Amino acid sequence: MKRRKLIFLLPALVLLTGCDVSSELNSDTFLSKLIPNWVSFVVQLAALLVLILVVIIFAYKPVKKIVKKRQDYIEANIKDAEQSKAVWKENELKSKETVLASDRTAANIVAEAKANAEVERNKILTQTALDVEKMKQEAENDIARMELEAQDKIKKEMVSVALDASKELLGREVTSKDNTRLLEEFIEDVKKG
Repeated sequence: MKRRKLIFLLPALVLLTGCDVSSELNSDTFLSKLIPNWVSFVVQLAALLVLILVVIIFAYKPVKKIVKKRQDYIEANIKDAEQSKAVWKENELKSKETVLASDRTAANIVAEAKANAEVERNKILTQTALDVEKMKQEAENDIARMELEAQDKIKKEMVSVALDASKELLGREVTSKDNTRLLEEFIEDVKKG
């Protein structure tokens, strides 16, 4: 590997050391061209070192600083992106937990509403049954009262008919004693018959 580099550097050294161009190439000239002129070599080497130093100072260091800034910027963006991703995942987990808690709360509310509705339904049914029973009892009481009233009315009419009939039969005015006696007899006959 080093020999290849030397082979490629050999023509560069020949060009650096020899500045005159001659068309003749013999062994002496070749040898003189192969071994550099030390003064010329040192001057050219110094110029090369100055050129490298200038390139390093004015080109390499600013470019290195720009590249370093860019590298730091990219690394900061990567760290920010990773942090944002971590925060996003955490927020996603929190939102999923919130949704699950909301679902559980909604299910509890629905179950509680169903239970309350069932309790209310049972109360309404019980109250309705009580109201129906009360109305039934009131209706039975009204019927019994109406029967009694009807019986009293029938009795009064029967008494009045009996009085009218007894007045005509007897042809005289009936006293309250007669009226009571006749009424009791009539009632006894009706009960027997």
